[in-house]
Amino acid sequence: MHYDPIKRSLGNVFNRSPFLRKLFYHLLDLLLLRAWHVHKELNKWRLGKGDKINILDAGAGFGQHSFYLSGLNPNWNILAVDVKQEQVEDCNRFFSSIGRKHVHFEVADLTRFRQDNQYDLALSVDVMEHILEDVLVFKNICASLKPGGMLLISTPSDQGGSDVQGDGETSFIEEHVRDGYNIKEIEEKLKSAGFTKVEARYSYGAPGKISWRLSMKYPIQMLGVSKLFFIILPFYYLITYPFAFLLNYLDTAQTHKTGTGLIVKAWK
Repeated sequence: MHYDPIKRSLGNVFNRSPFLRKLFYHLLDLLLLRAWHVHKELNKWRLGKGDKINILDAGAGFGQHSFYLSGLNPNWNILAVDVKQEQVEDCNRFFSSIGRKHVHFEVADLTRFRQDNQYDLALSVDVMEHILEDVLVFKNICASLKPGGMLLISTPSDQGGSDVQGDGETSFIEEHVRDGYNIKEIEEKLKSAGFTKVEARYSYGAPGKISWRLSMKYPIQMLGVSKLFFIILPFYYLITYPFAFLLNYLDTAQTHKTGTGLIVKAWK
């Protein structure tokens, strides 16, 4: 199952006006459990922070997380980078149209991107599972952070991440270069890259696994069969989302012994 064609289709629908684009971001924040976990950590991080903050969105994609961060404080400077030029140009047009001049998107390869001692926070949401040379990226981000700066990562774990349950299975999301990280593996890689402190925890525990299937996997499978399912999608979510909302809340409120996702924080 390839996400990109479906993401492009959704982008075409919601990119018709700034209002629809904002609505799309808010819907993603409600639907995607990873956004719940990321927002929880960002709201912890922001406490006590002033206005002179530089943030790197490393692998910004459609710009969802840059949008959220730029709404927390209009004085924070945000550089969002991605390898896809068309996406970068689109995001620059959108953020300019809504007056968020403190956000800028650039085309960059994270295996080459490095700006020494520039950023207070780096964000990497569902990015590292797409990059084979992960330690090189960790080194570049560590070098780009100011002393005491933090990297926040959301990525699949090896406990069924990418919907892989056994050795003979392949990823539900075929763009991934790895099915998920072992929690100790990613901690060790980050420390070898120069980070002095690393904290990792599981996300997508028992509640999150059910929520992900209801809110993401099944709808994407339907859309993969036919775009006609766009018509019934609102009715599907009307029935299922109250359950997904409760499951998302439980997943973010609980500590999980295992899970298909990881939330990792690393400090320089």
